[in-house]
Amino acid sequence: MNGISHNSLHESPFSTKVGRDIRDRVRSLVPLIRDNAAEGERIGCLPAPTLEALAEAGAFRISVPIEHGGFALGARDLVEIVCEIARGDGSAAWITMIGSGFARVMLTFPDQAIGEVYGLVPQWKGPVVASASLFSEKIQRARKVEGGYVVDAGCKWGFGSGCKHAAFVVVGVQDGDKRSMVLLERGQYQIIDDWKVMGLCGSSSNSITVPEDVFVPDHRVADLADLPVNLGKLHTRFGGLGYKLDGLGLMLIVAMETMAIPLGMARGAFECFVSQCAAKKPFNLPYDTLAATPSVDVVAGKARAMINAAQALIFGRADYIDRKAAAGEPFTPAEEAEIMMDFVHAGNVCGAAIDMIQIALGSFSVSLANPIQRYARDARVALTHGSTRLDPAAEISGRQLMGLPGFTAFAAGVPGVDKAQQQTAQVA
Repeated sequence: MNGISHNSLHESPFSTKVGRDIRDRVRSLVPLIRDNAAEGERIGCLPAPTLEALAEAGAFRISVPIEHGGFALGARDLVEIVCEIARGDGSAAWITMIGSGFARVMLTFPDQAIGEVYGLVPQWKGPVVASASLFSEKIQRARKVEGGYVVDAGCKWGFGSGCKHAAFVVVGVQDGDKRSMVLLERGQYQIIDDWKVMGLCGSSSNSITVPEDVFVPDHRVADLADLPVNLGKLHTRFGGLGYKLDGLGLMLIVAMETMAIPLGMARGAFECFVSQCAAKKPFNLPYDTLAATPSVDVVAGKARAMINAAQALIFGRADYIDRKAAAGEPFTPAEEAEIMMDFVHAGNVCGAAIDMIQIALGSFSVSLANPIQRYARDARVALTHGSTRLDPAAEISGRQLMGLPGFTAFAAGVPGVDKAQQQTAQVA
């Protein structure tokens, strides 16, 4: 397929040699990742060849601090890497995004816990830490005891993306009016086989439970109400462009990586679309191939323009985030709301492009052997994520534009943090 090279499109002064090397390595893995995606759906996690290849490429260290054996990459590097992985499989990209995005939250724990988690980086195949129901409105119960907390037997947390691959999982608990993040290690929890969904089936977003009371020492507990302030302090503790941002900037990175997944899947679906159109004959039109069909050609032109426009927007905003990071400039709430909406809009444009592609191909695209149907299902699930849904993001941005009182960024993206802060204020 002729077109603009994705190596040079919107080439960024903020990409680094390390980031480009990882991007190119995962780009070379796209055929392997795509070939193994169906097996990942069947087993509900990443197949060993995909997991090991991504680990060897460095994908699970892209946001680990340099001080702990990672790369602490900036926004442009991160978005390109996640996008390339998503060309092969949305679930593989989702687990990469979780490992990258949650690294920032993990770094707000006490230093001893950070050392215990990231001390595993050199030998661990996969993301070392995941989370489950951390920011939900409703979380589970724990009680304070000498030296730590006891998490009650029977507690259950959902949406633990990457839990089958992680060494640790962070969950949300409440003791009276205090909401906290608690770090659980393998052996303290069980994974429930309940991730039975229409898309992103290989993301291992299962629920987890503790079958008996679990003791967690104080250094593995962090106050959820302090998360925004502690995120804002990371730039004073860790090196690398990825940690020069304030708290709002760090949260934007997570949204950016999340929407890089529909972008990458749209690119992957488009590649498959062009290839399949050259080999398939239309059902009820007198053309030799779908590629020779005018209506399909129109879809091809529109879809590629939509994908290119979404990529330009996401990559451009990534560069903007990196410029702010390099300058040490904070983000305003209005700025955060605008950029968040841009990311979400771009992701939804990519979802619409995938839908157009599938409809243009016709019924053979619904076969489970056709990767396009998986891109369509995975994109639909990715775009339902609570923190990046289109209409809520538009409302938050629109309130800013109309001069109405804004919602706090953490209330918009992670409501459990807002509730924790309200409870703390009431106690005080």
